[in-house]
Amino acid sequence: MASVEKRTRNGRVRWYARYRTPAGEQRTKTFDTKRDAERYLTQMEGAKLVGGFVDPRRARVTVGEWCDQWLDTKTNISPKTRERYEGIISTHIKPQWHAVPLGDVTHADVQAWVSGLDLAPASVRKVHRVFALAMALAVKDDRLAKNPAKGVTLPRVDPIEKRYLSHAAVDALATAVPPFWRLLVLFLAYTGLRWGEVAALRVSRLDLLRRRVIVAESVTPVRGKLVWGPTKGHRRREVPIPKFLVKDLEALIEGKGKDSLLFTGPRGGVLRASTFKRAALIPAAEALGLCKPKLDALGRQLTKKIKGQDGQLIDKPVFTAHFHPHEFRHTAASLAIAAGADVKVVQQMLGHKSATLTLDLYGHLFGDRLDVVADAMDTARTAALAGA
Repeated sequence: MASVEKRTRNGRVRWYARYRTPAGEQRTKTFDTKRDAERYLTQMEGAKLVGGFVDPRRARVTVGEWCDQWLDTKTNISPKTRERYEGIISTHIKPQWHAVPLGDVTHADVQAWVSGLDLAPASVRKVHRVFALAMALAVKDDRLAKNPAKGVTLPRVDPIEKRYLSHAAVDALATAVPPFWRLLVLFLAYTGLRWGEVAALRVSRLDLLRRRVIVAESVTPVRGKLVWGPTKGHRRREVPIPKFLVKDLEALIEGKGKDSLLFTGPRGGVLRASTFKRAALIPAAEALGLCKPKLDALGRQLTKKIKGQDGQLIDKPVFTAHFHPHEFRHTAASLAIAAGADVKVVQQMLGHKSATLTLDLYGHLFGDRLDVVADAMDTARTAALAGA
């Protein structure tokens, strides 16, 4: 039974609150006043009655230790995601919370910490999400009564306007890059595969008779090493190949074995996004005006000194908002929607988990087809009434 006991030692009065856990283990906590001891016992006994009891001893583990334990439980994430979580924990969470016991973390402290993070809004949200997930496991493991990170006010993330290339712009970009990269540009822009999926694509996954590419594998660099695994979402899918790409793909696979990579780097190794951007995509995108000039405080174009072909230093314009390989994925979605593809087709093509995600990303593009739908309904009505 719970009780409060008064003890005096060296002239100092202390009040001992004694109670038992639901498992029958005795616990004791000391207080300076009887009122505080009684209030604490009331809280403990009430928590036991409603099933919300948390053993204070289980909340003594530090946040740093707990985050490491939480990450060890994440067996369903990709190596790249694990690397990102590890970086967030070591760079942003541990410096603030490493030695703080779980039971001492308050909602107000979390709010103050999040508000003080000197990061972009999207990055703040990612840091908070990792922290909140770790705290949520502490609640499930009966170490915390509630999640102190829940309900924290987060900075608003302004949506980034996506860039969609037209057919003509895709063709211009494919022409502007060195010939070695031309087919890769077209393939990315018209299939919408993720970079890791294209880099892992093997000849055996190409069915040119049916004009399909089977996407079942991905490769990602993690700490400098290539990690092979399933696609994002662990889903195998088929993606259509436009007819105009077939001849070029036939030429590409000629003489290759079934297990050979479809696309490779200039030296025959696995495709690297960094190599593609440096050697092909960024120079071509800058030349075509797809990147924004970087300006100084007076609005003048910034430049940097580089060596020209003759070895002399020349001024090269500096650009920002460079075109990223992932933007070919946006382009593929927009071209498919403009061609009449419905949301389920685009979802399958891109390998999204749900049609809701597809609509969240590209729903505004479907609005461009409203006139097409209205005209089709007009045509159908006229034909139906004429045959009546």
